[in-house]
Amino acid sequence: MNAPEDVLGHIPPGADVIVPIGAGEPVTLLDTLEANADRLDGVRIHRMDPYRERAYIRGEFGDHLRHVDYFLGPGSREAYWAGQCDLVPVHFSEAAAVMRATTRCSIVLAAVSPPDRHGYVSLGTSADYTASFIGDVPFFVEVNPNVPHTAGENQLPLNEAVGWCRSREPLPEVFPSEPGDRDLAIAGHIAGRVPDGACLQVGVGRIPDALLSSLSGHRDLGVHTEALSDGIMELVLGGVVTGARKRQMRHKHVATFCVGTRRLYDWLDHNGAVAMAPAAWVNNPRVVAREPGVVSINATSEVDLMGQAASETIAGRYWSGSGGQTDFARGAMYSEGGQGFLVLHSTTHDGTSRVNLRLTPGSVVTTLKNTVDNIVTEYGVAELRGRTFRERAEALIRVAHPDHRDRLRHDAREAGLLS
Repeated sequence: MNAPEDVLGHIPPGADVIVPIGAGEPVTLLDTLEANADRLDGVRIHRMDPYRERAYIRGEFGDHLRHVDYFLGPGSREAYWAGQCDLVPVHFSEAAAVMRATTRCSIVLAAVSPPDRHGYVSLGTSADYTASFIGDVPFFVEVNPNVPHTAGENQLPLNEAVGWCRSREPLPEVFPSEPGDRDLAIAGHIAGRVPDGACLQVGVGRIPDALLSSLSGHRDLGVHTEALSDGIMELVLGGVVTGARKRQMRHKHVATFCVGTRRLYDWLDHNGAVAMAPAAWVNNPRVVAREPGVVSINATSEVDLMGQAASETIAGRYWSGSGGQTDFARGAMYSEGGQGFLVLHSTTHDGTSRVNLRLTPGSVVTTLKNTVDNIVTEYGVAELRGRTFRERAEALIRVAHPDHRDRLRHDAREAGLLS
């Protein structure tokens, strides 16, 4: 065992440090880097979706220690808006490859479970891009009894780490959201289109939580998803998710990271039915496509009448990142019997339409019009795959809020989308 300060000896000037997503954050080791930032020179920390805001993310240590994000989270969003950290656009499936190509990949710092009787520790709630570096990049880890020991391709022998320390930091919890009427309506539109035996990829949030709750009457569903949540756990416990009809890793619930409550973390601990694997495999559209009946459900923030979906920006301002949305949209497109759903409320809280002739200036396209399959609001499902621009505009206007439909028809005619 090492003192946390021993990590400093493994971080030379200009080092690129890699840290897992979300709950995989090594709190003690990052505290140590911040406390000794004046001893560091040109060090960059690369990670996705930090849950907690930190001084180094806010740019308080200048060039000594800087944050590079690959998907904005609650801990980095405001810092990015203030120009205090950087953001790299990337598909989740390609994050590890991009880091290999553009950084030194100097060291991985991660929170891990206590070792099993064979001496292996687990990355716990993570595999993400971090697991892709096991065996290739030095690891310095903090062993934390609050981290569940998960199975899959996210384990390493503790004696192969260049160093390790102890920690007892509690894992951050993300509680299921209470769905509103619009969320329940959207879930209802999708649930009837999910056949028994389908393989699910579901995001995190109110609408996904509502959808998972609405699937309690289904049978033999499978899971091949980037994010495994409490909602999926409940379906497993209820006998709805069995994985019995999957083609790959049958009877295994596949994910690349987990987000949820302490109850989920306890359920994950030494649970051989859950298989954690790197995003480079889980999110690879070619891998997803091998699974029949993939149903992919993700949120978007805005769509235009041609079917372009902007899911990273809100009102033209960056909010998150590409994540795995396009990975799974393309995987579902190639899956035999696959379906892709992008979900959104028809309006913002102040009544502004989220369905418009054109995207808000400054917004970026996340999922291309040629890839989008179905757009779902509380008013129904707009089926876009293989449709003409006229048919797309008509379908999207039908699921827009009634208060905006006349304007949308007028705008569509002016633009030549409707005659």
